[in-house]
Amino acid sequence: MEKPYRTDPTYAWVHLPIALFPAIRATLLGLFSFAVLVAAITAKPARTLSDFDQSFYLTIAYDLNHHGVFSNGVFDAVDSTREVPPPGMFFVPGYPLVVLAAMKLDARFAKAAECTVINQEKEATGCEPYEIPIRIIHAALLALGVVAIALAGSIIFASARLFWIAGTLATAGLAAEADIFSFVMTESLTFSLYSVTMLGAALAWKRGNTMWWGLTGLLLGLLCLTRPSFVVLVPGVLLLIAAGSRLLAAKTGPSAWKSAAVFVTVVALTIGPWILRNHFSVGKWGLTEEYGSAVLIERFAYNDMNPMEFITAFPYCTPGLGDLLFDQVYGRDSMHRFVYHTRNSFFHVGRGRRDMLVSEHGRLDPLIRDIVRDEMRTNWWRHLLASIPLAWCGMWAGWIVALALLPLFACASVRAIQKREPVLLLYATPAIMMLGLHAAVANHYTRYNLILIGPAAIGAAWMISAWLQHARLRWLASEK
Repeated sequence: MEKPYRTDPTYAWVHLPIALFPAIRATLLGLFSFAVLVAAITAKPARTLSDFDQSFYLTIAYDLNHHGVFSNGVFDAVDSTREVPPPGMFFVPGYPLVVLAAMKLDARFAKAAECTVINQEKEATGCEPYEIPIRIIHAALLALGVVAIALAGSIIFASARLFWIAGTLATAGLAAEADIFSFVMTESLTFSLYSVTMLGAALAWKRGNTMWWGLTGLLLGLLCLTRPSFVVLVPGVLLLIAAGSRLLAAKTGPSAWKSAAVFVTVVALTIGPWILRNHFSVGKWGLTEEYGSAVLIERFAYNDMNPMEFITAFPYCTPGLGDLLFDQVYGRDSMHRFVYHTRNSFFHVGRGRRDMLVSEHGRLDPLIRDIVRDEMRTNWWRHLLASIPLAWCGMWAGWIVALALLPLFACASVRAIQKREPVLLLYATPAIMMLGLHAAVANHYTRYNLILIGPAAIGAAWMISAWLQHARLRWLASEK
């Protein structure tokens, strides 16, 4: 029978703050995280916009702004400051659109970006190193990702305490990586979209509603339009949907087939327009061209790693320890080939081979099948072995903070198995899959694996929350 007091108009006013508390909590965490991250990111020194890979995205945004054409940017044979470039699909549209939005919002940034593009052959030394709006956008995107991680943790373990701990740990890990977020590059958007995608997956596993799998498909599609490598998670998530249906069989919900169908359909509808655009504008089906081939060719250079480099990579990449024992800035010791700017580094050797092949053949995609076959025929075992230290190096996302997060996450994973709490492991699996992929086809930098901060923060928060609860119970027992 309905309770009569619920018809009282004052009931809604009394309970309104309770109903709004999750939103208020998320807003407070988002503001806290944004304040910390915007301070950490904007504190980094100003750099010319031609540093690192920034010109890739600035040039595409420039072409969109001036010509209305999504081009290949610096990889065009056309000087787009003088003539209209042809359509391209080397990159996907997600991050260049963010840069374009920043140019529209801030005329000073637009002027600095245009100066950089026009003078990029002169290394843009006379252009203003102004990127404040991008750094603020990055901080906002990262804060959104932090809130998504905290919400996912509180949903997985039904704990308000865990929400705050996970959010604080994730913010600390991101602040430790603030330097990479100060560049006009994709890491912040990738982290944000991935974190929100996995929040949708956590909701789907816990609440058993196909609507959440549809949302997850939409967000993963947007993530693929930011970093095409994440398309490998489409079959990966399908396997996790099947695994989740078995591990969570006691909970009511839609069948795995229905969930998978909704997920795949929405992913296809999200990335489909870009694929169609590429077919009609560029003449090729797909998310991207040449990019994967270029990255893989550069990765093969790491297969030349010698036994000493293989062994030494483990202390070299361990946060704190590597900084004490090795010269990671100038590369003047035995690990100089791991520093990308040294003359004979793995990166430069791989980039040199890529440039030579492009110079000789024009395109890499027609060559890549033969290149992979020849490499795997002779060096498959070296490729597998080299991937081990590359994965070790890449997993320390969050730098010194990761020294605490990763061991706690490992303990949490064991505890999740013991307590039959599979959602944490389901939630963490895609990030671990991407770690393995990046070790196999990319390089050792943590910038590709920042998504590990989410599951690591949640696992660590679960352990810390359990210890706090245990300490509280012991204190209450001692008071009696």
